[in-house]
Amino acid sequence: MVEKIIAACDGASKGNPGPAAWAWVIGRADGAIDRWEAGPLGRATNNVAELTALERLLEALDPALPAEVRMDSQYAMKAVTTWLPGWRRKGWKTAAGTPVANKDLVVRIDALLTGRDVDFVYVPAHQVDGDPLNDAADRAASHSARTQEPLASAEGAELPPAEPATRSSTPRARSSAPRTGSTGSDGGSARGTRPSGRTLNAKFPGRCRCGRAYDKGESIAKNSDGWGHPTCV
Repeated sequence: MVEKIIAACDGASKGNPGPAAWAWVIGRADGAIDRWEAGPLGRATNNVAELTALERLLEALDPALPAEVRMDSQYAMKAVTTWLPGWRRKGWKTAAGTPVANKDLVVRIDALLTGRDVDFVYVPAHQVDGDPLNDAADRAASHSARTQEPLASAEGAELPPAEPATRSSTPRARSSAPRTGSTGSDGGSARGTRPSGRTLNAKFPGRCRCGRAYDKGESIAKNSDGWGHPTCV
């Protein structure tokens, strides 16, 4: 009986977009980590980092062996398990007829998955007693994003420790804007939110007030002009 490979992948972006990186981790039969790798991406979105992590993992795995891939990105997982077949049928267009975001990455992942036995498992991120492989991938990706340096077990590197939670010392300005129960036209529900920097995942692609677009599934925050990048609030 062929044993299934258990692996995890994760991406990180410090600013979204900002300094970004990808990472993957492959486990052993006893649950310990067998090998891992992480690499910088320069400035990129979190979605690009997540998809790149999956692409690099699939390249590292033996295509002849079945695999279980654990991910904490619902966007990346749905892109390759739920949305991809429809995008392919529509000539890489969304249901709304717009070009698929991050198409080049999605197309490469589609090719890497062809003829392979891969199961995808969603695992919540940053959980006490959470999945150890996902936690290791998260730590490696986060470290590489911050340092913009590659890391790999093959080069004798040790997995970086978890980064401590930080809180800004600058008091957050209170907003006098009233709460709203409407739905934002650019990507997400605005129910019970106000311009405060709180983020959620965009339901649709849209454009920030800075002029740059954001993708479906990307973190966005409410500002006085609508929805956009958290850094533009």
